[in-house]
Amino acid sequence: MSMAMISPQLQMFSRSQQPVAPRHLGTRYNRDGIFLPERGNTVVCHLQEGTDTERVLRAARQRYLAMPQARQLAFTAPESLHMTLFQGILEGNRARTYWPDGVPLDAPVDVMTELMLERLAPYSGGAPFAVEVIGAVPTGLVVAGITEADRRAMAGWRNDLAALLGYRHPDHDSYIFHITFAYLIDWLDDGALPEWQDMLDDVLAMIRVQAPVLQLRAPAFCSFEDMNWFEELLPLG
Repeated sequence: MSMAMISPQLQMFSRSQQPVAPRHLGTRYNRDGIFLPERGNTVVCHLQEGTDTERVLRAARQRYLAMPQARQLAFTAPESLHMTLFQGILEGNRARTYWPDGVPLDAPVDVMTELMLERLAPYSGGAPFAVEVIGAVPTGLVVAGITEADRRAMAGWRNDLAALLGYRHPDHDSYIFHITFAYLIDWLDDGALPEWQDMLDDVLAMIRVQAPVLQLRAPAFCSFEDMNWFEELLPLG
């Protein structure tokens, strides 16, 4: 398989395309694949337990783990699998664009979580939406609303949450929804990309046949200590 047959999305994970270390290495996880403390909160949709979606996505994750280069990834716990609907705050990302309006940037995370719970309490949720997997990359799956109405509903949730919580990330309108399996410890050798492309294509085809509509729980506001567990504090809608 020539490089011309490697998807642009996969090429972005190649060593020849990346002059610096992966962004979260050393802050979110270390070179041994151990996740580091990184407190914060978020709004996610967990997988529904005991469903075809959970079964198929766990099987897909195992395909990633079986790759010869799997040691170059830090895998999150399978229990943490989720789709992020709206990014919360992070202990290490205290900038005004990423922090609720009118709140000091040095406010403790626990205080912020309580404040955000108060702001979210009146919210009855947005419109329902259905999600499908549209791509696979070395760190996990790319997902999107199935229909235009689903995509509008997801954007509506994000707009509502931004207004309620008082901040709007720079990528608010261009955010790519995803389900993370792992984070890169080191970029992939160019020579490994054809094998990855074959695996990713197989995984995507398997999911689209066996779990064409992802069975997700309702969005929930969650807190976390690292990327391995997201504790649901407030279901939304």
